[in-house]
Amino acid sequence: MMHLRFLLPLFLLLATCAGSIADNQVYIWQRVWKDDHKTALRQSHELFSTLRVLGLQIHPQEGSRIARVDTPLLQQDGRPVWLVVRLDGSLTQLDAAAILPQIQSIITHWRGAGVKLTAIEIDYDAPTSRLTDYQQLLALLRQALPPDLTLSITALPAWLSSAHLPDLLAAVDSSVLQLHSVLSPQQGLFDPAQARRWSRQYALISPHPFYLALPAYGSALISAPGQPERVESESLLGIFGERRELSVSPQQIDAFTRELEANPPKNFAGLVWFRLPLANDSRSWSLTTLEAVIRHRPLNTSWQWLALPDKANVSPESTLYELAIKNSGNIDAPLPIKITLQMENCLAADGAGGYRFAEERFYLTAPALLRAGRTRTIGWARCTSPPQGEFYVSP
Repeated sequence: MMHLRFLLPLFLLLATCAGSIADNQVYIWQRVWKDDHKTALRQSHELFSTLRVLGLQIHPQEGSRIARVDTPLLQQDGRPVWLVVRLDGSLTQLDAAAILPQIQSIITHWRGAGVKLTAIEIDYDAPTSRLTDYQQLLALLRQALPPDLTLSITALPAWLSSAHLPDLLAAVDSSVLQLHSVLSPQQGLFDPAQARRWSRQYALISPHPFYLALPAYGSALISAPGQPERVESESLLGIFGERRELSVSPQQIDAFTRELEANPPKNFAGLVWFRLPLANDSRSWSLTTLEAVIRHRPLNTSWQWLALPDKANVSPESTLYELAIKNSGNIDAPLPIKITLQMENCLAADGAGGYRFAEERFYLTAPALLRAGRTRTIGWARCTSPPQGEFYVSP
């Protein structure tokens, strides 16, 4: 079987010839796998060529955490898998004697379970002053890894100005430049202009084909008096404070990837999306949205009004209706801020599901997204006939 490190130039050649993204891969970032993973893997099988799976996290205070990955499910899925090892950026030293045996143990376990493990990706938010130490760890890891495994790293834009970056990249077979992070409440998670500039700079430095990591999720920036700001994303932190939701619009990413296809940087091999959409992951994009962006389908939001009679609350004079809206488009969209209900045939109404009712209008109490294809109950109304009047939306 041809080794992945030799296939990467082939991916690049195909991208150059076809003028399209050569490869779409995806991160799976949950430490505990649930039933939702089975559905998500099945539904995404034609969309992503490769799964990059978080397997190990090492933190200076919390220690090592091995993800409870469903290896039989990965074996059944059959796609190539990359083991991602997350080293927290606050680690003051990289203890190879402690790190390498844990990685080797996971490799043995996954391969023993029949997982098609082809590569290792180290994700370490190293300060630029630690890149030399990082390179030494990678050299030791290369010696310890089975020779058929590709060694890769997650690279940060902050490293682009470091004189040590070329040597760091020379120590691995592949890399992925992370273009998403919490930049600021104003900039959000992704800045297209910066991403374009970083990608071009990186292409001049990288000695091998590289991937770009793009966001398909949202986060919250939590501020509390006297405490540093915290980022809440795939896991709820359970802390109190002011929450500012940060998101990336599908239209923004769609425009960026179209430009990549038209004018790819040198050595650009493909995209890695963060992260695999799960049904219960409220901050990730829906798979419908992510697929629409990857396939460059027309992106649209369409709101549908639903008035559902409650058969247990019917009288000769009136019926109780559950009122809801459905996102019938193909992208996740912010809930309407204001919805006007025509009250000519209604006796009473009230809000629900994050909406309050006042003066014939439903008002959204806090910003939220409604996934493509999903329905949200906004309230109820008791009416003499179905509330079928015009549906006004103020986004």
